[in-house]
Amino acid sequence: MTIQLVLTIIEIAALVIVLAIYLTVIGNQLRSICASLARITFGVRAVETMCAVIGPATDRINGNLQDVAQNLQTAAAEAERLAR
Repeated sequence: MTIQLVLTIIEIAALVIVLAIYLTVIGNQLRSICASLARITFGVRAVETMCAVIGPATDRINGNLQDVAQNLQTAAAEAERLAR
């Protein structure tokens, strides 16, 4: 009976040790993933900051292009008038 008790205790201790090792490995991998995600987040924020000027700039460009389109229509009408 005592041999079975000793073997059971050894088995439980081995199980706890193996679980501790695997949990340590998983913890290290999660730390690595966390560091990678932090770098990715930093990069995305940098891109967001760099792209923040695109919206207002496109509004100005679109406004200028509308003016050009109107002036081109006027110029085309004037060219047709002069061609007659």
